[in-house]
Amino acid sequence: MPETVRAQLSDRVRTLLDDLDSASGAAIGEAAALLLESVAADGIVHVAGAGHSLAMVCETFYRAGGLAAVRPIWHPGVFPLDDALRSTRVERESGVGRAVVEAAAPAPPDVAVVFSTSGRNPYPVEVAEACAARGVPVIAVTSARASRGAAARTATSLADHAAIVLDTCVPPGDALHPAGAPRTAAVSTILAAYTWSRVLADLDDLASARGVRLPRWTSANVPGGDEENAALLARYRGRIPELTGGQDTST
Repeated sequence: MPETVRAQLSDRVRTLLDDLDSASGAAIGEAAALLLESVAADGIVHVAGAGHSLAMVCETFYRAGGLAAVRPIWHPGVFPLDDALRSTRVERESGVGRAVVEAAAPAPPDVAVVFSTSGRNPYPVEVAEACAARGVPVIAVTSARASRGAAARTATSLADHAAIVLDTCVPPGDALHPAGAPRTAAVSTILAAYTWSRVLADLDDLASARGVRLPRWTSANVPGGDEENAALLARYRGRIPELTGGQDTST
């Protein structure tokens, strides 16, 4: 029985990955093109999320093989590890997302990527709305199905403020198991991480085709990694204070 259960779960995950490819394949290519345009113009990719979507902010930032031109923008109140109930409360508070964007001050040719499975809480919606108002295009990584099934805590959704929407196809409630009455095995992180990896792969192919060298982190655990990354730190630490905690590391 356990082997059957595992097979059923993995089959459902693979089906959702196929659904995602079908729903968002073209949009992923568009997102890669937008990111390439921004990075080639020396722009910064501002990445946001709240609660468990912060896992995706971590996935995009200072990550082996990932873009170096990524700045995480977030409010300490939406971090769940030291006060989970607070993170839920703050994500629903009006004004917090706008304040985060004001503090980060993104501007063209920057791009924003906002992760939120439901896209219906004030925090991610405000981040996207405020970025768009500053002329910074937004890539929304969200689920249309989950958004339709979520409590509407804002008049608009994250997708409403996005130039490009990447639909992760996460089911309402996130849980995937058991099939008849899902109550466990959340799948949103799996699908969002796959989405971002697909964006990076398309971005790499597009950059190669156009002869653009992307600023990419190298794993610090391989020979030469620290040396490769030193130049990127020098290039971006002044514009991405989260790389060094805001400290000057030049001496």
